[in-house]
Amino acid sequence: MCNSAPQLLYYTYIPVLVGTLVLGFLVFLSNRKNLSGRLFFLLSINTSLWIFLNMMTWRSVNLDSVEFFDKLSIVGIIVPAIFLYFSYVFPDEKNISMKKAMIIFLPLLPFIFLAATSLNIKSINSSTSDCESVVGPLYYLIPLIFILYCVWSVVILFTKFRNGNEQAKKQIKLVLVGFVIFIVWATITNVVAQLVGPDSLSFFGPIGAIIFMSFVAYAIVKYQLLSIKLIAAQALTVVIWILVASQYFFTDSTTNIILITFTLLLSIGFGIMLVKSVKLEVKRKEELQQMSDKLSEANDQLRKLDNSKSEFISIASHQLRTPLTAIKGFVSLLLEGSYGQVVPKQQDVLNKVYTSNERLVTLVEDLLNISRMESGRMEFKFAPWNMETVCQEVMDTFIQRAKFEKKSLEFKKPEIPLPEVMIDGTKVREVISNMVDNALKYTPKGGVTLKVEQADASRYTPNKNGDIEDKPIVGPVIRVTVSDTGIGIPVTELPYLFAKFSRGKDVSRLNTGGTGLGLYVGRSMIENNGGKIWAESDGEGQGSRFIIEIPMHQSKELMERWG
Repeated sequence: MCNSAPQLLYYTYIPVLVGTLVLGFLVFLSNRKNLSGRLFFLLSINTSLWIFLNMMTWRSVNLDSVEFFDKLSIVGIIVPAIFLYFSYVFPDEKNISMKKAMIIFLPLLPFIFLAATSLNIKSINSSTSDCESVVGPLYYLIPLIFILYCVWSVVILFTKFRNGNEQAKKQIKLVLVGFVIFIVWATITNVVAQLVGPDSLSFFGPIGAIIFMSFVAYAIVKYQLLSIKLIAAQALTVVIWILVASQYFFTDSTTNIILITFTLLLSIGFGIMLVKSVKLEVKRKEELQQMSDKLSEANDQLRKLDNSKSEFISIASHQLRTPLTAIKGFVSLLLEGSYGQVVPKQQDVLNKVYTSNERLVTLVEDLLNISRMESGRMEFKFAPWNMETVCQEVMDTFIQRAKFEKKSLEFKKPEIPLPEVMIDGTKVREVISNMVDNALKYTPKGGVTLKVEQADASRYTPNKNGDIEDKPIVGPVIRVTVSDTGIGIPVTELPYLFAKFSRGKDVSRLNTGGTGLGLYVGRSMIENNGGKIWAESDGEGQGSRFIIEIPMHQSKELMERWG
C-alpha cells in the first residue's frame, strides 16, 4: 500500500484542472469558427487529462492503480504536439498540410501503443513510502520528445514574430512570454525541488500550466476585447462556484453544509445575473461597433467621392480654361478693330460676351483653386513683401473702373512706412483685389476705402458657429480694411459669408454673376499665409467692412512649410 496524497494536492491540481477546462471551453465558444480557437480547446482538454492522471497517480493507494495511472500519464506527450500544431496555425489561421500533420503526430504513436507495456513502466517499487515507479527505456525518451517539440514550436513562433505585422507580433509575444514562464516554473517546481527541496514544491507544478494557458487564451482573443470581458466574467463566476462547492469535501457539520449550500445558491444567482449583464453590455457595444464600422466605411466612400469630385473639377477646369482664354483673346481683337470696323450695336454685344467670358474665367479659376486646396496641391511661396505696395497695385487696377462707375476709391496709407512681411504676396493681392471688386459691385452709390496699417492683433472671433477656426495671432499685425457704403450685410448672414457657394440674400439684385466661391477661396489663402479674414457690418444699407490681418512675424511651422 502507498501513502495517501497530501492535502496540498487538492488545492493545486483540482483548481488548475478545472480552470484549464473552463478556459478552453470559453475560448472555444467565442472563437469556434477559428482553427486556433479549436486547437486551444483541444490543448486544454489534453492538458487537463494529463493533470488529472498525474493527480490520480499521486492519490492512489493501490499499487495496481498507481501503475495504471502512471502508464496512462504518457498521454501528456500529445500536449507539446498540439502546441506545435497551434504554433503553425496561430495567428494567421492558415492550416498545415496533411504531410506536415503526419510528421508531427506519427512519431507519437509508438509511445501511445507501448504505454501499457514494461517499456514504459516496469513496476511500482512498494518498498518506498511514495511508491516510486520502475521505468523502462521508453520513459526516458518522453522528455527528449517534449523538449524537441517545444524548441520546434518556439522556432516557428519566433520566425513568425520576425516576419509578422504589428498585431501578429503582439499576439505571438504573449504566447512566447507565457511559454517562458511555464518553462521557468516547471524547472523550479520539478528540477530544483528534486535537487534542493522542499519536495512539496513539486505539487505547485500544474500552476505553470494554467498561467501558460491564460497567456495563450489572451493572445487568441486579444483583439476581441468584448470577448475578453465576457470570458473573464464567465471564468470568475465558474471559479467562485467551484471554490464554494469544494467546501463540501472539507466539512461534516450539518450547519456548515447548510451555510455552504445557501452561499452556493446565492453565488449561482448573482453569477448568472453578472454574466447576463455583461452579455447585454457586450451585445450593445458590438452593435455600436458595427454602426461605427459602417459609418467609417460610409466616410471612406464619401472621401473617395469627394476626391473624385475634386479631380473631376480640376480636369474640367483645366479643359475649360484654354477655350475661354482663346475666346477672351479673339473678342479683345474684335473690339480693338483688328478684324475690321465694329459698329456700335455689334460692339455692345461683344462687350457682353467679353464680360460673360470674364465671369467664366473667374469661376474656372476659383474651381481650380478649390480643387488644389482640397487635394492639398496648392503651393504658397513665401518671400518678403511690402503690404503698402501690394495695396497700391490693387488701387492702380481698379481706379479707372471706379471713375467710370462714378464711385470714389480712396487709399489710406500708413503714416509710418510698414515693414516687410513674409507672405505669398501674389495670393494676398488676389484676395484684396477680390474684396475691392466685391465692394465696388455691391455699392450702388458712394465709394470704397482701402486702408492698410500696423496694429495689434484683434481678438475677434470670425464665426460663432465654428465654421472658421479662430487661431489668435500673437504680436503685431498688418491690417488691411476694405470698407464701403454699399448694401451692407445682415447680422444673420455674417457667420456663413465665407462658406462655399454662400451669397447674401440681396446680392443677386446687383450682381447676378457671383458664384459664392471668392470669399471661400480667399479665406483659405489668408489662413495659409498665417492670417485671418472676417467681415463686419452695421446692418442692411449701412455698408460693410472686410478685414485682413497678417502677422508681422510668421510662425516657425509656416516658415518651414512654405519658407
